[in-house]
Amino acid sequence: MPGELRVLGACPLDCPDTCSWVVTVRDGQAVSMRGNPDHPYTRGALCVKVNRYLEHSRAADRILYPMRRVGPKGSGRFERISWDEALEEISVRLRGIVEEHGGQAIWPYLGTGSLGYLQGCEGVAGRRFWNMLGASRHWLNICSTAGNSGLTLTNGTPGGMDPENFAQAKLILLWGTNPLTSGHHLWKFIQDARADGAHVVAIDPIRTRTADQADEHLAIRPGTDAALALGLLNVVLAEGAQDEEFLAAHTEGWESFREEILEYPVERVAEITGIPAEAVHRLGTRLARTRPTAIRATMGIQRHAGGGTALRTIAAIPGVTGDWRHPGGGVAYSTSGHAHLSIDTRDDLLPGPVRTLTMTRLGSELAKPDSVKCLWVYAANPAGSTSDGNAVRAGLAREDLFTVVVEQFPTDTVDYADIVLPATMQTEHFDLHAGYGHLYLLWNEPAASPPGECLSTTETFRRLAAHMGMTEPSLFDSDLELAEDLLSSGHPSLEGITVDRLRKEGWVRMNYPEPFTPFAEGFPTRSGRMRFPPRGKAYVPSRSSQTDGGLVLITPAPHTFLNTTFANNPELLRRAKDPVVLVHPADAAARGLSDGQRVRVRNAFGEFLADVEVSDRVAPGVVASPKGRWPKLSPGGANANAVVEERDADLGRGAVYHDNRVELIPCAGP
Repeated sequence: MPGELRVLGACPLDCPDTCSWVVTVRDGQAVSMRGNPDHPYTRGALCVKVNRYLEHSRAADRILYPMRRVGPKGSGRFERISWDEALEEISVRLRGIVEEHGGQAIWPYLGTGSLGYLQGCEGVAGRRFWNMLGASRHWLNICSTAGNSGLTLTNGTPGGMDPENFAQAKLILLWGTNPLTSGHHLWKFIQDARADGAHVVAIDPIRTRTADQADEHLAIRPGTDAALALGLLNVVLAEGAQDEEFLAAHTEGWESFREEILEYPVERVAEITGIPAEAVHRLGTRLARTRPTAIRATMGIQRHAGGGTALRTIAAIPGVTGDWRHPGGGVAYSTSGHAHLSIDTRDDLLPGPVRTLTMTRLGSELAKPDSVKCLWVYAANPAGSTSDGNAVRAGLAREDLFTVVVEQFPTDTVDYADIVLPATMQTEHFDLHAGYGHLYLLWNEPAASPPGECLSTTETFRRLAAHMGMTEPSLFDSDLELAEDLLSSGHPSLEGITVDRLRKEGWVRMNYPEPFTPFAEGFPTRSGRMRFPPRGKAYVPSRSSQTDGGLVLITPAPHTFLNTTFANNPELLRRAKDPVVLVHPADAAARGLSDGQRVRVRNAFGEFLADVEVSDRVAPGVVASPKGRWPKLSPGGANANAVVEERDADLGRGAVYHDNRVELIPCAGP
């Protein structure tokens, strides 16, 4: 059709699938979007959330112009200003903070609102600019660091299986993951495996959509996954099914780890995990006798005090069974370890050593008036997504805290900003992506002009650097120059992949064989061997693993929102209905609660409101309330993060969103 173009792009959101999409542009307007049918992983389908992306980009509440606060912090009252006014005020405030308090008083708080290597967190967007000022480093520990650390201790990298190879598995363990809601493209490969006789087991405290479709569901007690892994391996040893050849050639610490496994017989594991002993034994026997076995474990499984160790021990399973030698065998957590993109953030620009601040300690850090004087928030919504929501909001309310928020929509965090800068959305800027659930690089070409005065993250920092009189040439690299830098690491997986090729083809598989058996001949550790957990370090109990002291709260991903993205979309809000908390019938009866009754979900840190849904989808002692709500669009003005403590997991300083105990208090009145 005359005047019609197909523009290839990529989803930027925090999902392993990182879909390739096609935007149809007619007479200069983006008129439709669909999943790319030519992409081997996307296969033409987007999720229920991203299907509304174009509509979302044109929403009535889109932020289109720079704004300055005119009301109290938290009120969300602003006046429109020009970019020159915004840049001048920001420049003056940043210079003053650096002169009086030092650059480390600036905290660039970057989140997972975009996983782009140009505009988002994967390339640490803006780091060169912050280095010029000597700003604090930012540790993005909110999502996956505990699991990454555990897998790296075992395998030398968080990278593992190519999820496409699940099609070749004969036993599939979906461990603490719900792909039909969070990353549904994997299910197509699972279906291929089932058609060839594979058995699928969902291991999850909640009977999710995925668990409904599995052949078997084991309702594990939260926080006890490492104990189950040890129990399954106990059965493997009893069956004599360990791969002695693989163990001898490619692992270290086996004899010590073997002794640890023997301390977790089925009966003990059943008591720890809440899974019947016969079910543990049955799955252990199946694991012992089935090659290849593929394990999918994603980020929710490691958000508790023992989360890093849980992934560390689960990762040991294919080392014992030898599954790493078989196509379709092993563990898939994140493929990001196989993406060797490398951008020079120019740490040489730093005036000296600087501290590192962690996302999950935002509330306590802001409570120290002399610690942080400027908070610059981009691709993040900490007032809606960070631990101890009440402490975060109290910190954001500080009048002496200069807060700049770069955003697309008026989130709770925006309400506390001094200056708001309008940000482009994915269809309006360049970006480069590597999925953490597949082995493809994807290019995002802009399909529409930015509305209003929205700017990309990269352009915002270029303009601010110029306004502040900075002359360092690397601060002004174009998006295409930055992309060339990313692809220049020299790693064999990137050979032949150029920006020109990506722009032409839209996506390219990195140079890995098909099928991909990453550790068949060794591991990227110093010794070249898998490292089993030391004696006594294979299971770390958490609060959620205990059996007394209130109810364990799990906050799974909803089907309608992605973190807090889309949580203001009217249609998706309508589908989500009011917040609910799933309560087992026995727990509801013990508390006199009935279906639909509004309760306060409360602990020592705070509370949020939700309606009871009496359901056997959760086990006794466990309650579940989906995450992602904007507090100001929630009853009572709070979401589930109000009850999440600022506390670190065992490894990587990971978050503990699934390691909190609560009680349910009926609300007074109708």
